[in-house]
Amino acid sequence: MIRDPRGRRIRELDRHGEVVATLGWAESGGLAAAAVRLPGGAWLTIEPGAAHDARWGASDLLRLGAAPLTHCAAIDWASVDAIPPLAEPARLPPGGGTAVLNLVAALAADQGRGPLIYRGPYPTEQLFLALLESFRWTPRDATVGDIEMGGDPLAAFMAGGLSWWPDPHTRAFGPQGVYVQSRTQIEKLAWGGRAYHRADWQGVERHTSHRVHEAAGRVIGGLWGLGAPLEDHLILTPDGTVLAAALPAADQEPVRAVTSAVADGLAAVVVAHSAPPLAESLRAIVGELALEWAPLTGDLAVLSDDRARLSTRLGRALAARVRAASGRAEQVRLAFAALAELGHALGDGLRARAQARLSAAPLPAQAAALDLARAPAGAVASAREIGLAVEALLEESAQLLA
Repeated sequence: MIRDPRGRRIRELDRHGEVVATLGWAESGGLAAAAVRLPGGAWLTIEPGAAHDARWGASDLLRLGAAPLTHCAAIDWASVDAIPPLAEPARLPPGGGTAVLNLVAALAADQGRGPLIYRGPYPTEQLFLALLESFRWTPRDATVGDIEMGGDPLAAFMAGGLSWWPDPHTRAFGPQGVYVQSRTQIEKLAWGGRAYHRADWQGVERHTSHRVHEAAGRVIGGLWGLGAPLEDHLILTPDGTVLAAALPAADQEPVRAVTSAVADGLAAVVVAHSAPPLAESLRAIVGELALEWAPLTGDLAVLSDDRARLSTRLGRALAARVRAASGRAEQVRLAFAALAELGHALGDGLRARAQARLSAAPLPAQAAALDLARAPAGAVASAREIGLAVEALLEESAQLLA
């Protein structure tokens, strides 16, 4: 860390001597400009007070290179006192929101500030997960104290019941483009456009198919499915030294069609975890796709153009686990878990397409989507589709192993 004569950070270096953040301070004492390096290597710049928002007023502009992306409520960078709302999080590149929040946390820690409160209109799950990477949560008062003993901190956050103590992470940009994020241990890796997370963050389970875990004294970043590793992509020492970074070779096998029952079940799973007005658009989009079992490497499922490909490696892992299962209930549980993981892997891409389709629809069609979302009959149909998909998935996975 390089600081100016007043003790303010002006440049942050990683363990390899690479610059990962820069800050320029005005004569008035406020922040003039800052830039943070993103996991992919690009730089996100912050221009304090360069934007305005009708909802909260003065705002700090965020740019990727010369292109303005979005803005957040103006931060008093010299005396951080709150976590700002961000206008359009989806416009930031991967890791952008976390990088800015980590700079906020780092300055707040320098200044001995905390706890901080999020004061904004968007207490979303996405923001909650981002905050976990740079802050530690505590209940704001006794009414939510039970979350420390098995309650739901996400629900408490969305109700305004959490305080956040600065706990910034360190970042390193290693060889072969491997990004390493650490606090007391390596918590997150990024490489090849994929982000790998630990499953446990301050007692909060983070669902991810690209996971960080330990094995034989090494830190592994790889593909995870059915509660076990499927592929190892990254191997590091506990101190963050990169030992290997490579995807395994794809299996040489033919592509196989996915049955309509499995496709309908996948659609039902994604619908169940999406905003209700998107339901019909999601079903229509999945119905237009060609779904295939394919020899993927690096991912559980991939959505591209007019097709979605599911990993035969996951399918075979399911079949092997089903063969070793102790009974029918365990077999069904495994198939349901595999269906849920495939739905999660495809969910964000399908939701983005569904949002675009619904936004482009005539206003009467949008109103109809809202009305259908209020109808109570869909849950029974979805449960039936998922049940049929589980049975079909058990059969298809056995064929993949044959």
